[in-house]
Amino acid sequence: MMLVLLITVLMVGAVAAVVAGEWSRHVPRWIALVACVIGLMCVIAIWANTSPAGGSVPSGQWLLDYRKSWIPSFGISFHLAVDGLSLLLLALTFFLGVLAVLCSWDEIRERTGFYYFNLLWILAGVAGVFMAMDLFLFYFFWEVMLIPMYFLIGIWGSENRVYAAYKFFIFTQASGLLMFLAILGLYFIHGQDTGIYTFNYFELTGTVIPFKSAFWLMSGFMIAFAVKLPVFPFHTWLPDAHGEAPTAGSLILAGLLLKTGAYGMLRFVVPMFPEAVREAAVPAMVLGVVGIIYGAVMAYSQTDLKRLVAFTSVSHMGFVITGIFALNELALQGVVMQLVTHALSTGALFLMAGMIKERLHTRDIGEMGGLWGPMPQMGSIGLVFAMASLGLPGLGNFIAEFLILLGVFQAHPWITVAAASGLIFSAVYSLRIVGKIFLGPRKTMETVPDFSFREMLIMAALTVSIVWLGLFPQPVIDTARPAITELVRFMDVQSAALQHQPYVKQ
Repeated sequence: MMLVLLITVLMVGAVAAVVAGEWSRHVPRWIALVACVIGLMCVIAIWANTSPAGGSVPSGQWLLDYRKSWIPSFGISFHLAVDGLSLLLLALTFFLGVLAVLCSWDEIRERTGFYYFNLLWILAGVAGVFMAMDLFLFYFFWEVMLIPMYFLIGIWGSENRVYAAYKFFIFTQASGLLMFLAILGLYFIHGQDTGIYTFNYFELTGTVIPFKSAFWLMSGFMIAFAVKLPVFPFHTWLPDAHGEAPTAGSLILAGLLLKTGAYGMLRFVVPMFPEAVREAAVPAMVLGVVGIIYGAVMAYSQTDLKRLVAFTSVSHMGFVITGIFALNELALQGVVMQLVTHALSTGALFLMAGMIKERLHTRDIGEMGGLWGPMPQMGSIGLVFAMASLGLPGLGNFIAEFLILLGVFQAHPWITVAAASGLIFSAVYSLRIVGKIFLGPRKTMETVPDFSFREMLIMAALTVSIVWLGLFPQPVIDTARPAITELVRFMDVQSAALQHQPYVKQ
């Protein structure tokens, strides 16, 4: 029941927040904070009391499993399970959830009950996505994330918030419907082959599908996950959404919602369609490299600070898609590290962008400059996370990108050379962030306060995390290893089996 509790505490907290918001402007934020802290404590308890060797479901990678029949006539069950990969992302979800509530503490002054209701429902949807082992349930949680984020951007965003909210909604909803069609296709193909109609992940994985059908089904999943990640050229909604979202919205968008796309590829696309994935690997890696370079170049050309950071996400997620389709353990370990470290480093940059906007009332980099003098603490922390973004050794992003490039080199050396060039571009835009914002002559003589205690607490937590991951990444790698090893082994077994069934490529 611990897995159910992780979702329930957020949903109950959301309802309590919106009810309390009718009487008080301050109580909802305390309710939201308590709900996220309880969830984080539960995840820590799971991490402390389980080991990758345990589990009650088919693979030894699974730590906890909970299943109840939901709609048995259609083969739908309420099935949640957690392995090392899920556990890391759940810990990230609740950790960033706590920070999202704290960074909204003074920023959100209107309709606070409804704001925290949406914030907690997004987190509940994300947690459900990371645990759902029934494809219908997975799609349900995938949609749960959508509407609250639409409201978060559309109500509490900046000037062009309505346009950004609609664009986010249309891109995500349209691609999600393609995934739903692919889920139904998989459901009926499996049912016709076995006589058992089910949405259960463990039963659908390993279904023998003709190659053409597998390719189209994989495309339905891939488009949904590529839009969410996002992969070039499906990225155009992201800068608008980030640019207009409130600070907590940008933190959750970059730190969590993008990660659901990568998680979907690792959990569903790769094991369910191994042969189609191998055929599509090189084109997907090329798109990843294009995204790395394009995102970095576009980041350098931005004058809006939040759009600049948004394009860095496009570049960093290019490393993720490239590493996933390298299809070897080293690259996949790097992908897991990249998911965690990108959430921390880019989330920190978005938080700082929000803090600077709150002080200067602008996102235009040209109107900043010389802020290190009045804000030395923010300047120091900003330098740390700019260096993390460019992949400086000693910080978590370096470990992630180094592992990805090593793994990609084993698969396609020429792709590694092109992807590594993105590190040069990332150094350029990262140094531009520091130079334009914190160095140079002062552009404004207004009194600009440095970090408050609450802001310092938020940034200290992120700084300690990114440095710890850079110096001691082994706990994260060890936690994810059983899931990654099982994924690679399963891919090899499935490919070997398909080679003895030539009809599947007809």
